[in-house]
Amino acid sequence: MAQTVVITGASAGIGRATARLFGDRGADVALVARGRAGLEAAAAEVERAGGRALVLPTDVADHEQVEAAAQAAEDAFGPLDVWVNDAFTSVFAPFTEIGPDEYRRVTEVTYLGFVHGTRAALRRMLPRDAGTVVQVGSALGYRSVPLQSAYCGAKHAINGFTSAVRTELIHRGSKVRITVVQMPAVNTPQFSWVLSRLPRHPSPVPPIYQPEVAARAVVHAANHPRRKQYYVGASTAATIWAEKFAPGLLDRYLARTGFDSQQTDRAPSSARDVNLWQPADDTPGHDYGAHGVFDPQAKAHSAQAALARHPALTAGAVTATALGALSLLRSRGRRAGR
Repeated sequence: MAQTVVITGASAGIGRATARLFGDRGADVALVARGRAGLEAAAAEVERAGGRALVLPTDVADHEQVEAAAQAAEDAFGPLDVWVNDAFTSVFAPFTEIGPDEYRRVTEVTYLGFVHGTRAALRRMLPRDAGTVVQVGSALGYRSVPLQSAYCGAKHAINGFTSAVRTELIHRGSKVRITVVQMPAVNTPQFSWVLSRLPRHPSPVPPIYQPEVAARAVVHAANHPRRKQYYVGASTAATIWAEKFAPGLLDRYLARTGFDSQQTDRAPSSARDVNLWQPADDTPGHDYGAHGVFDPQAKAHSAQAALARHPALTAGAVTATALGALSLLRSRGRRAGR
């Protein structure tokens, strides 16, 4: 029997690649995002892959719209098996250059969107005592970087919120599962449509991975939910572990490198789309797809992500990666102090 899957942020990036992969597995996929052009293109990809698709234009910041989308998905495909929270928006700028309304909007979409999605999913999964919620997280939910304070704050909040809900599910003995997949830098369209006040075009911090790497991890997590979380990419594991053991070193390192590493050497286009208030992919001809503009630099595979699907092999790899990252940070810290 086909799985019924809801994916928020499904019109582009990780959500788009994840929808396509679920379609390849014959799932019924409800696609949630604001941009109709992106959603319709995503639906076509799901159906070409072998699944069924339902387009549900939705602003996840509005809990009533999210609830309506969840009901429409069940009406069309039957009881929900998987809910993937992925929708987000952001602002690239120093904190003092982000307006209160912009900060609120990022928080409402990127954090409260996950809250609304989780609520809608659990309302349907708990009575049946079955189902899985997957939160698409980020290494930045553990280790913040400059120029992304609103996004980092929201991703930190998702981790705290999810841990609280998880313990409540354990308390009630529920078979519903909730897990987080912590992501590295991914080559998505966000860097072309994010609101940016930087002097140069925004960039993910290398190493950069293709969205299909992330999608494989999300689909695996949906079918093999861990009580805690998955890490995708050696850089994610190294960042999280280094933050635990050497946060001061990371502060100094990111203060020195974090501004330049999040910008290319190109000036931003004056005609670039911005999706904070309105979707950038809402009209015909404005479908961005899953990939961003960093294909030449992006990795199509992650050995760490493959290992993460085999827990017994992961611990040693993560420990080795973390020790290597700490050694590198200490070396760079010593050079910076000279």
